[in-house]
Amino acid sequence: MKVTKTGEYLSLSGIQHYAFCPRQWALIHVEQQWEENILTFRGQELHKKTNDPFVVEKRKDMIVARAVPIVSHALGLYGIADVVEFERADEGAKLEGRSGLWWPLPVEYKVGRPKPSNWDLLQLCAQAICLEEMFAVALEQGQIFYGRTRKRLDVALDNNLRAETKQTAELMHETFNAGITPPAQYRTACEKCSLLKLCTPKLAKKRLVKDYVLQALDD
Repeated sequence: MKVTKTGEYLSLSGIQHYAFCPRQWALIHVEQQWEENILTFRGQELHKKTNDPFVVEKRKDMIVARAVPIVSHALGLYGIADVVEFERADEGAKLEGRSGLWWPLPVEYKVGRPKPSNWDLLQLCAQAICLEEMFAVALEQGQIFYGRTRKRLDVALDNNLRAETKQTAELMHETFNAGITPPAQYRTACEKCSLLKLCTPKLAKKRLVKDYVLQALDD
């Protein structure tokens, strides 16, 4: 898999944005535009503890590392994993300053509930691919903690999810290299987007209707 023609590495967290809406992703990562809303604020509050890279917990045969820097050269993505739990095992990775072998488990934190689509799963899978490259392991699952339900969701890192993750990363690089923001397409989900005022998807919808009417009159 090619990373990009320029060798640019993109933010891993953007894979969720791109899967949700390519235009939203481009506004943030290509045009560098961002606005806060109540949902993004709640997300920041939830991540305050997980984003402290100096917090490392030892629980018997488990090490809980927070804000772990990760990178995948195959995907051309880099970022920060909220939490990686390393459990002592017969096989796995060697950790500096620790004896024995440790098996990593990525745990992503989300403020809301499980979503009807797999946007969150793609982000988790991308994190797992990073860890696989970094520690030379093959992971079968990860977990997502949802703040609204206060429960963890087990996620199987199967071939279908991996293929979609890689495909989405490729599309991100293609869009970034082209430097073109995709056109707006209004959906009900747009109302909760922090970039709603910048994106103005309803105006795009009105223009499409106007174009249709003008074309019908011409015909």
